[in-house]
Amino acid sequence: MRVAALISGGKDSCYNMMQCVAAGHQIVALANLRPAENQEGSDELDSYMYQTVGHHAIDLYAEAMALPLYRRTIRGKSMDTGPVYTKCEGDEVEDLYELLKLVKEKEEVEGISVGAILSDYQRVRVENVCKRLNLQPLAYLWQRNQEDLLQEMISSNIQAIIIKVAALGLDPEKHLGKTLDQMEPYLLELSKKYGVHVCGEGGEYETFTLDCPLFKKKIIVDSSEVVTHSADAFAPVAYLRFLELHLEDKSLNAGLEETQARIKIAGRNINNLRYADDTTLMEESEEELKSLLLKVKVESEKV
Repeated sequence: MRVAALISGGKDSCYNMMQCVAAGHQIVALANLRPAENQEGSDELDSYMYQTVGHHAIDLYAEAMALPLYRRTIRGKSMDTGPVYTKCEGDEVEDLYELLKLVKEKEEVEGISVGAILSDYQRVRVENVCKRLNLQPLAYLWQRNQEDLLQEMISSNIQAIIIKVAALGLDPEKHLGKTLDQMEPYLLELSKKYGVHVCGEGGEYETFTLDCPLFKKKIIVDSSEVVTHSADAFAPVAYLRFLELHLEDKSLNAGLEETQARIKIAGRNINNLRYADDTTLMEESEEELKSLLLKVKVESEKV
């Protein structure tokens, strides 16, 4: 189906897009909610729903994917914070509704890619908006084992860096700007010591994706600065503010790398479906895998 991806710039929304493509869906547009430019502390908005750190680089992210980008300023607040959401004027969820309503009208999408892993709060609200708009939410990462997910993201060639830290054991000076593969051993260690969520689902850290197999170009950070939000002695909160960025062309075999990454995901999906005894979806995934293997053969001959 035609799918719009709800993106923050982080690793989760990016990897869920890869899952959508591996499942045979077509990403046709990107959607993002941003803070008002003139709002104090607009880099880091106090939101239950949205990651806003790194939002200045979202235009470049869309350009890297060569896809149309739809953005809306977050005007609402977190008003209805209960376990069940109902339409509430002035709530930030209604900003999401208006954004996805526009995307559906302009791009004729049927589904929405969502990178939620653990947050019931986010899932309930996205599902509410999608139901009202007759859209299918696609959340392939939902309740997956986080250690497995992090390893999959790294092995699928997602190049994401840490752009915010807010947990015991994470040091702004040491860890901001580090890549996922550089951080993985330490995150696993923190998980064992302090119960830190290795994918950052407890708000421990946030990321920004500079490259992945779906990107036509990669993002290069030329300069950045560390902004300290809270200089706590044990768990300081700080983030990276991008100052200068540019796009760089990827190698000739980038298309081959994308297809190979999709094959890995398709293979994992088939194993999961076989375990769940879902014969129909498994057959569809096997057909997708055959198609991808043929594509690799063709692209290998080009390179």
